[in-house]
Amino acid sequence: MISKLHYITQGDTPEIHLENIQKACSSGADWIQLRLKDVNEETLLKTALKARELTAHFQTRLIINDHYKIAKEVRADGVHLGTNDACPIEVRDYLGKFYSIGGTANTLEDCENLIKKGVDYIGLGPFKLTSTKTNLSPILEIEGYQNILKTLKTDTPIIAIGGITLQNVADIVNTGVYGIAVSGEITRDFNNINALNEIINGPTLEQRYTFDKKENDEQ
Repeated sequence: MISKLHYITQGDTPEIHLENIQKACSSGADWIQLRLKDVNEETLLKTALKARELTAHFQTRLIINDHYKIAKEVRADGVHLGTNDACPIEVRDYLGKFYSIGGTANTLEDCENLIKKGVDYIGLGPFKLTSTKTNLSPILEIEGYQNILKTLKTDTPIIAIGGITLQNVADIVNTGVYGIAVSGEITRDFNNINALNEIINGPTLEQRYTFDKKENDEQ
């Protein structure tokens, strides 16, 4: 099951990424993507192992950005592949069927190619300008999502990403996207996780606790 709200980690250091993962999990996040750039593989592996420990404690799914071999080594829940990363077909052969594989898209053609290659979800964007990523693809805005989704007509979950805030998320969801991926708006205030979940009809922290408690009581 692909979450409707993805938290993309931020931080100037690996330690801050981990602190933010802890805060996100504590605030009810159920899907976290570790996006750690410009570090060596050893540092990434160590950080991913710690991130797996944190997310496992909260039963939160962990996705590793780009590095599918590290995703398998730390027993993450999946990997998100950028446009210049490995082919999803090769990654599926390496990881197997139980890992979630996402891919980045900016155009209708990108989406169609990813669907043919069997991804589990597509991160489509950017919606707006964002400071969390360099070398941005052309901005889509509301009209871009509407046009792509109208033609695409797919069951593959489409996750909007890029410059998403509490103020614009309702308009984005109304385009028909499955969910959203958010970085800055959550990092600024982790209480926004509940607020965003309410808008996209995802579970709030209180609802998750009630549901989990009910399940445990019935066992």
